[in-house]
Amino acid sequence: MAIEWSGWGPQLLLELDRASGMPLKSQVEQHLRAAIRDGRLAAGERLPSSRALATHLGLSRGLIQECYAQLQAEGYLTAHTGSATRVAPTAAGATPEISGERAAKPAAPLIADFPSGVPDLRLAPRQDWAWAVAQVCRTAPNSAFDYGPANGNPRLREVLAAYLRRVRAVDAYPKQVLICTGVAQGLGLILRVLARRGHARVAFENPGAVRTARDAAGSAGIEAVPVEVDEHGIDVAELARSGARVVVVTPAHQWPTGVVMAPERRRALLSWARANDGVVIEDDYDAEFRYDRDPVGALQGLAPDRVVSLGTVSKSLAPALRLGWAVVPLSLVDDVMAEKMVADRGTSGIDQLALATLIESGRYDRQLRRMRAVYARRRAVLMNAAPGPITGLAAGFHAVLHLPAFAGEREIVAAARARGVGVYGMSDYRADSSAEPGRLVIGFGNTGEEAIVTGMAVLRGLLKE
Repeated sequence: MAIEWSGWGPQLLLELDRASGMPLKSQVEQHLRAAIRDGRLAAGERLPSSRALATHLGLSRGLIQECYAQLQAEGYLTAHTGSATRVAPTAAGATPEISGERAAKPAAPLIADFPSGVPDLRLAPRQDWAWAVAQVCRTAPNSAFDYGPANGNPRLREVLAAYLRRVRAVDAYPKQVLICTGVAQGLGLILRVLARRGHARVAFENPGAVRTARDAAGSAGIEAVPVEVDEHGIDVAELARSGARVVVVTPAHQWPTGVVMAPERRRALLSWARANDGVVIEDDYDAEFRYDRDPVGALQGLAPDRVVSLGTVSKSLAPALRLGWAVVPLSLVDDVMAEKMVADRGTSGIDQLALATLIESGRYDRQLRRMRAVYARRRAVLMNAAPGPITGLAAGFHAVLHLPAFAGEREIVAAARARGVGVYGMSDYRADSSAEPGRLVIGFGNTGEEAIVTGMAVLRGLLKE
């Protein structure tokens, strides 16, 4: 795709050797031909005006005009009276293939798709976010546009600490809050710090976010070990046998089974952490969307010295914003902040202030209320349309469909896609990729009510074949 430039047009890097003895006109022509042939200048791309390029290179405008005329005669350039000089459509070189691979054919569109972990992207609060950014740009002091603290803007850390205390019962104060680009970065930072403190193994829920856990552990140089989840949450007895002293859990709404960790299991997990000098990393990813009763408070509030709480706006606002946080025990604060400084010197300062403005204005809560109502309606539609037992609907915007024993999970996934319906198996979230027992993880965050009914009808037909 050609770049459209405004004003004087694009700058163009042409290195001339005035001591070579080669005429400057020939050098300019040679460089332009090479730039077009190797694709640096794309078909249709606008060149600088002859006046601008002459000024840039310290040459006469007439010489540049002669170069353009010569290349136009050779078919490299096109020009019309009153319009810019551009690269001819057939002159530019082809874009090179990466590693010899051909571009993948676009997949056929689906009539219904059920990806999990994706909120409704059509209802992302674009106007509210634009308002918040505009407010920041109008009112923020000049210092807000400088490099900020690596651990996050003080105003956002204060606002988030108050919000998390109010809404999630987190024992959080601004000093403990680290702003990051999402849960994946926060997890990686924490694990690297713990690895330097002698932790060699981290446990994760099985089924769970297997790839995320293994990637984060691998980057920290420690081993990731799976621990089974049952109807009460993570198996603490198995965790104790694993040899890990760090564990990543999703207690409010287990990913992806949807199980809510039982009170006795919460107490057992925290007792394990205290007895083993352990660390619990809590991914509090979608607990704000709860339907059957009040949200379950964060685990961190029960043991702030043993629990790291991770959160993000990826589910509440939009993944593209890349804003998250970690509430860190005081014993880890300094090391984690230093690790963040090494990683990237800090998350976007303007976006941080925009989020703080959104929360303070009440628009963040308003967006949550709006989306909670939308997801509740889709949840009800899914419950009525599902062709089999469905669980995990206490919170969030995904559920688990239990397949009958005769239906192979992978076969159903493939057959549904062949009929234009995207569904995803629990095997993607199991450490051993097992497809037994057969389960489908059904996301409805980015799937409308009509599509839910259509997709479930296709599944119902498949299960009757």
